[in-house]
Amino acid sequence: MKQKPYIDLVDDLRNRVAETPWLEFKVNQEDPERIGILVSALSNAAAIEDRETAYIVWGVEDGTHKVVGTTFDPSLKKVKNQVFELWLREKLRPAPAFQFREVPHSEGRVVLLEIPAAAVAPTTYDGIPYIRVGSATPKLSDEIKRYHMLIEKLRPYKWESGVAIDYLAPKKVLECLDYKSYFRMTDQPLPSNQDRIFEILEKEKLIQSDAGGHWNILNLGAILFAADLEDFDEDLQRKALRIVKYGGSSQAAAITNSRDGRRGYAVDFADILDYINGLVPQNETIGQALRVSNPDFSPVAIRELVANALIHQDMNVTGASPRVELFEDRIEITNPGSPQLDPHRMVDQPPQSRNSMLARLMRRMRMCEENGSGMKKVFSEIEETHHSAPLLEAKNSHMRVVIYKPRTFKDMTKDQRIWVCYWHTVMRYSSEREKMRNATLCKRFGIDSKNAAQASSVIRSTLDAGLIKHADESQPRLGYHPIWA
Repeated sequence: MKQKPYIDLVDDLRNRVAETPWLEFKVNQEDPERIGILVSALSNAAAIEDRETAYIVWGVEDGTHKVVGTTFDPSLKKVKNQVFELWLREKLRPAPAFQFREVPHSEGRVVLLEIPAAAVAPTTYDGIPYIRVGSATPKLSDEIKRYHMLIEKLRPYKWESGVAIDYLAPKKVLECLDYKSYFRMTDQPLPSNQDRIFEILEKEKLIQSDAGGHWNILNLGAILFAADLEDFDEDLQRKALRIVKYGGSSQAAAITNSRDGRRGYAVDFADILDYINGLVPQNETIGQALRVSNPDFSPVAIRELVANALIHQDMNVTGASPRVELFEDRIEITNPGSPQLDPHRMVDQPPQSRNSMLARLMRRMRMCEENGSGMKKVFSEIEETHHSAPLLEAKNSHMRVVIYKPRTFKDMTKDQRIWVCYWHTVMRYSSEREKMRNATLCKRFGIDSKNAAQASSVIRSTLDAGLIKHADESQPRLGYHPIWA
C-alpha cells in the first residue's frame, strides 16, 4: 500500500488531545521488555475500548505530539542474537499479528507499530497479561474491573465487522454503496447533509472512519448495500446469491435460466424474489368467474427460505455462495456452513445466527419474519396447502432445504410421507402442545376417513424412524408428540 494512508494515520493519532489506552507515543524507546509489556497492555486495552487496533508511534514527542524523528529501527534490532520482531512474537501469546511500518513523514522519520486488539484471550507478555491505566501498565490481574470488562469483550471474530474495502474518499463510499436504499428500506428520510448520512451509516456499522477524512466500508455494508459487488474483492463477490433453473430433475439437465447477483442482498432482494417466482410453474384453476393462477411453490416459503439462507450462511467459508436451484419437481436452497441448530428443531427453537447484525437489519427492513418465526411460517404455509414437507439436510460444509411441488398421498415416497408426519406432529406440538392423531394426519394428507389405515401405516413408520413417540405410553390412542418433546 502507498505511504500516504499511514502518514494520514500518524497525523490523525497526533491530533488527539492526549494518549489513549490504545495509543502510545515514544521517541527512541528501545527496551525490548518494555515494548513487550506495552504491546500486551495496548492490545488488551484496545479490546476493552472496542478498537480493532492499538498503536505505538516512535518519533513523536509525548507531550507536544510533534514529529521529532527516531533512531529506533526494529528491522536492525536484535535481542540475544535473535531478530527483535521474531523474539517479540515468541514472547506474546496468543501471538497478535502486529506489524512495524516505517513512515516517511515530512517532519521526520516515524516508526508505527500496529497491534491487533485481543480477540480470543488476553494478550500476554512472558505469560502475564498487562493493561493500560493512564500512563501505567499494571498486570491485568491487579485490575479486576478491567479484567472482567476484557473477558466480556472477548468474543469470536464477527465477519460483519470486518473491513471490505478501506481508505476511501467520501465520494467513493457513496458511489460504492446504494445508501439511498438503506434510508428507504429503514423508513428514514434521506438527510440533505452528507455528514449526517455518514454519521448514520457509521452508527449502523455499515462504514467506519479511517485516517485523513477517509472511510472504510465494512462487510455488513458491502454485502447488504453494494451498488456493484465488482467494486469489492473476489471473496465478497463470491457471496452473491446464484440462481439456476434446470430443464429436468437433476443437475445433469440443461440450464435454462441463471442469474448471478451483482448487488448487495438488500438492494437486490425484491428482484431476486421476482426472478425466482417468475421461474416457478403456475397451475390455473377456474373460479366462479375468472381463471386463477396458483404457483407450485409458496412465495412466502420462498422468501423466508432465501432470507434464511442469506442470514445463516457461514461468511468465513470462502469460495462458496448461497444458491437457489429450480428443478422440474422441486427447489433446492443451499447456503455455506453447517447449521448451528439440529434441522429437526428449527421450528420450535429460536435461531442461532452467526450473523446477528445482518439478521437484525434484514428484519428491520422487513426482508424476513421476526426472529424465530420465519421457519414456523414456512411450515404453517405448507401445512395449510397440504404440500409435501420440506427436506432439511445438514452437511459438513453446507445446509440445504428442499421444497417440493404439490403431490398427492399416493405420489409421495415413503420417506416423504414420514417427513410430513413428523413435521405435522411438530407443528401441532408447537401450537399449545396439541397432539398428532390419526384423524389430524388424515386431514393433513387429504385421506378419506374410510382409508385411515393408510395414515396408521405412516405413523408406524415414523415411530420406527425414531421421530415421534406416544404422548402417553400408558394410553397410546391419545396421540403423538415429537420424539424430543
